[in-house]
Amino acid sequence: MTFLGYRLNPYLLLTLTSLFWSGNMVIARGLHEAVPPIALAFWRWSIAFALVLPFALPHLRSGWQSLRRGWLPVVLLGLLSVGGYNTFVYIALQSTTATSAAMLNSFIPIATMALAFLLLGKRLSRLESAGAALSLLGVLLIVARGSPETLLGLSLNRGDLWMLLAVMTWGLYTVGLHWRPQGVHPMLMLAAMTVVGLLALAPAFVWEMASGRHIVWTPASITAIMYIGALPGFLGYVFFNAGIAAVGPNRGSLFIHLMPAFGTILAVIFLGERPAWFHFAGIALVFSGIFLTTRKSHA
Repeated sequence: MTFLGYRLNPYLLLTLTSLFWSGNMVIARGLHEAVPPIALAFWRWSIAFALVLPFALPHLRSGWQSLRRGWLPVVLLGLLSVGGYNTFVYIALQSTTATSAAMLNSFIPIATMALAFLLLGKRLSRLESAGAALSLLGVLLIVARGSPETLLGLSLNRGDLWMLLAVMTWGLYTVGLHWRPQGVHPMLMLAAMTVVGLLALAPAFVWEMASGRHIVWTPASITAIMYIGALPGFLGYVFFNAGIAAVGPNRGSLFIHLMPAFGTILAVIFLGERPAWFHFAGIALVFSGIFLTTRKSHA
């Protein structure tokens, strides 16, 4: 992919996406009392739309006919991604822990691989299967903090059910990118999906405000919302879509497993937390699994 004149490796794009989205989940949990979930989703995508629009408009005339012919995939992808996934995550983080959310979110690659098999007939090679299992093991090691009892002690609450819905939504979106209309520039595609998502979010946003839930505007909440709109919202989706287009949903979705690893690193840098042995072991397993999966398989 070429971005602002630079050609970027798709695996680098997917890695950066996971980094941005790790920060998104941490911040969303931290803001859950000050910023209602639908308001956060609405302003996130309003900011992202303002950022993508200057890049999308120059391609509107050349891509309009392709966009119009492929309106159904655009609408469905916009509802699943902009309108669905992150909104469900923000609702989930109102009543579940970041640990449970991270664990459930880590099943996105598994859901994506299953959906890719069912809808596209895509099968994993032995090497890819081994890599996926290895990286998932690394995620579970981090989430469990090195203790199987921690995983066994986790129970599902209402927020966890919202996370499961988010997982399935994102799996469908990732596989659904296979049917995105051809001939539409990625920036124009993102702008079109964002319009669809914002139209879906607007009535829910109005309802949320009418029910008495409003943003507590502070310098911290404003900065956090700007970050969520600019990096996870705008750049995250540009990079993810380009990465999936280049390497496919099975390999691309596996990079979601980097989120707990990045979450650990961010906690060390910004919260002063000390990493334990299971952090290092889990991160090593995640990177080893991704390395195996992204190697060219001769099986």
